[in-house]
Parts: sequence; structure tokens; C-alpha cells
Amino acid sequence: MSQGYRVAVLGATGAVGTELLELLEERNFPLAALKLLASERSAGKKLSFKGENLLVEAVSETALENLDLVLASAGGAISQIWASKAVEKGAVVIDNSSAFRMNPEVPLIVPEVNPEAAINHKGIIANPNCTTILMSVGIYPLHKVKPIKRIVVATYQSASGAGARAMSEVKNQSLDILAGKEPVTEVFPYPLAFNLFPHNSPLNSAGYCEEEMKMVNENAQNF
Repeated sequence: MSQGYRVAVLGATGAVGTELLELLEERNFPLAALKLLASERSAGKKLSFKGENLLVEAVSETALENLDLVLASAGGAISQIWASKAVEKGAVVIDNSSAFRMNPEVPLIVPEVNPEAAINHKGIIANPNCTTILMSVGIYPLHKVKPIKRIVVATYQSASGAGARAMSEVKNQSLDILAGKEPVTEVFPYPLAFNLFPHNSPLNSAGYCEEEMKMVNENAQNF
């Protein structure tokens, strides 16, 4: 890793963080240095990258020094605390949480749709919700031919969207249910194994949950 960018993955031990590491390796991203950042609880762990075991550090202002790029996937609350600090230290932050998606000062980018908007960043670039990305990539070519007025969407999201603990919870719930036991819930409000329920919030007055409104609001930002 002698040439390229100095990169940090914030939330490196989470489900998304580990996927980011795999993508950086798979795509041979040009790295001068790679730093793995997470909570104090995860500090000291080691993760494999290109045959090396890299040490996970606790995120701090010192840990954010001398970086070109921070890939943040540790959740909105963490990004609200640390993204601006990383920018103050000189890094560009690409944030995968919901923290900045509706901030008019932060470009919300889907590379296949509006890559040119990224040049107007002020240190932070937001990544839309997963359903927003997938839908916009599919409909944008059609929208350019003839503007789309109305879209009907059904989306079913997996436990992985809530992170590694949620994935483990669904696995354990499945085993309990198949064994005739009562499933235990800690991450989700209801048992998710063999089940569906509205995503992460009560329905609003129009009958939509928060996840559905993300698709409405974020696509309005993109288009």
C-alpha cells in the first residue's frame, strides 16, 4: 500500500464495514494507507485485508488525522459526531448513514444518476438509502426518455440492513422457532424470523413508514 489515498473505514467491524473492506480489496482501490475505525468496544480486534491483519482503532480526533477519505458506515448518530471532525482534519467523508441525506448543503449521490453533483461537496458526500439507490438506477434511464410521474414500489428489506447483531438475532430466532421455543428479541421490536413488519417506525398520517418516505424524499433530492 505504497501509493494512492489514505483511507479510513469508520464502522469497520460492522456488516457494511466488512463489505467495504472486501470491495476495496476486490477492486484493488489505490491505497497509500488503510485505517480501520470503530467503537471502543471493537478496538483491538484485527481484520484481514490483502493478507495482512489490520488492527481496529477506536475512533477519535487523533485517529482522523492525515486522511484523504473516510468511508463512514457506523450509523447516523456516529456520523453526526465524527464526520465534521474528519472534514476539519482535511478528509472527504462519504457517509452511508441517514445523517446527511436531506441536508441541502450535502450532495446526495447515486453515481449512475447524478455523479456531477459530487463536485459541489463541502467535505461530506451522502449515500442514499439502499432502496433509493436500486430504484433510481433502474428508473433514471426511463425518466430521461420520458419524465416519470408516479411509481408504485414494494420493498422487503433484510435483517442485514440493521447490522451484524440483527443478522445474528434472526438466525437465533429461526433456530428457536424451529425448535419450538419462544424467540428472543433485542435488536428488533418484534421477532423477524419467518415474519414481516413495517420498517423501524409507526405509519404516518398517509399510511407510510419512515423507510417508504425515505424513497419519496431522497429521490426528490436526486431528480
